[in-house]
Amino acid sequence: MSDAAAKSEAPIAAPAGYLTGYGTPQYRAYVLSSLLIVYIFNFIDRSIFNILVEPMKISLKLEDWHMGVLGGLAFAIFYTTLGIPIARIAERRSRMLIIVISLALWSLMTVMCGFAVSFLTLFIFRMLVGVGEAGCTPPAQSVIADYFKPTSRATAASIYALGVPLGGMFAGLAAGPINDYVTGENVHHLLESWGWTWVLGLFDWKSLEGWRIAFIAVGLPGVVFAIILHFTVKEPPRGYSDPPGAPKKAVPDGFGTVLKELMNKPTYVHVVAGAAIASFAGYAVGAFSTSFLLRTHGLTLTEAALIFSLVLGLMAALGVFLSGYLADKWAVRFPKSLSWLPALGMGLSVPLYWIGYLAPSVPLMIPPLMLAATLHYFYLGPMYAVSAGVVDARTRATAVAITLFAVNLIGIGLGPTMIGFLSTFLKTTFLSGNDLGLTLQICRDLTVLSPEQVAECRSADSRGLQWSIIVFASLYGWAAIHYLIAGKTLQRDMIAKTA
Repeated sequence: MSDAAAKSEAPIAAPAGYLTGYGTPQYRAYVLSSLLIVYIFNFIDRSIFNILVEPMKISLKLEDWHMGVLGGLAFAIFYTTLGIPIARIAERRSRMLIIVISLALWSLMTVMCGFAVSFLTLFIFRMLVGVGEAGCTPPAQSVIADYFKPTSRATAASIYALGVPLGGMFAGLAAGPINDYVTGENVHHLLESWGWTWVLGLFDWKSLEGWRIAFIAVGLPGVVFAIILHFTVKEPPRGYSDPPGAPKKAVPDGFGTVLKELMNKPTYVHVVAGAAIASFAGYAVGAFSTSFLLRTHGLTLTEAALIFSLVLGLMAALGVFLSGYLADKWAVRFPKSLSWLPALGMGLSVPLYWIGYLAPSVPLMIPPLMLAATLHYFYLGPMYAVSAGVVDARTRATAVAITLFAVNLIGIGLGPTMIGFLSTFLKTTFLSGNDLGLTLQICRDLTVLSPEQVAECRSADSRGLQWSIIVFASLYGWAAIHYLIAGKTLQRDMIAKTA
């Protein structure tokens, strides 16, 4: 890998891969599949925390504010702020080595979350998970742009972006069953059957709780895959698959120069604005999706997880792939497809979300939400394609890192918090009009209330969340406008043309 990395530092005089891409078609497919697996691990390790909040809270005797800090602040601040400096390193050093180290770090720290004994230790491990994950997507998108020719990049970026819905889906499907059905005794007997007596002496495995086993189970495969990745994926030459006329620099520009260049490209500004708004809405709604099904339709946690992790997760994955595939397929006939396709998808998703979240029953709810999930994710692949396409090969990782900084700071940092505040406000508003003298404070202890009062409290709680979700889902319409505006300057701003 070091030889390949060294060669990648040399300027490319005449890219040989403009028409084909770097490596054989089979090897490119392997590289893209490997990076997709890395991104799936990224989102599994990120999402599993939210699923295991309740058992962790009880086990470690923590409060809700502790869990809020661990799930948001501890992860988001370091994940968003470190992405840019790591990307700057990736402009000068081996991008694949950075991805390997990052994968190993966040996977190992996910394992360590299973051994946390206090708020402080869990905070440190969650922080380091964020540090590791910050080194994933910016260098990965830069590598993808060098492996694939411009007319295939949107498809490749969308396949990579499948890690978002697939990672969340696998996290939902794994965490619940592991927490509910796998015990420390099972783990002890498994290690014993393997003959790993030296491991049995390191820890009292029989005392492991389900949530701890879940962290260990999803983290360990990432460590193993990091080793495989290191020996099987080559660092591509920078700019190898760019058009002959595309700008090529021997060394990357300074961060200020890159930021100024990006801000002078309206296409990039509007795509990032649209993606940030879509992320803000998506993380907000996603944080309370299972709660909505429990409160409004009376489902169990397992039933709710299956619907949102499996059914809607698969439809979201379909939407992510279709966005890039169709944009590449239609690029010659519709040069602005990277703009209007996501705008159309997000715009159409808004009324579908209204219909779904206002539906009186689950069978009537699922079809419109499935279609809406497919359409609203049309923005994700084009977001990566545009971010990597408006700058030269030497600054792609930085451009993607700046994109993710804005999108994740607003999405992860603010989305769930703001919808929580809105839901509480609306619940208070609905309670203020009742004839039973109920308040938010009174409704916090349902055990001392009459059946009529309990029903009124639960109704306000359900409606408050329901209308909050509808308000936030409506923001996809705003995001669509930004993508539509980006189309006006798309052809001018893209360095690596798609047509």
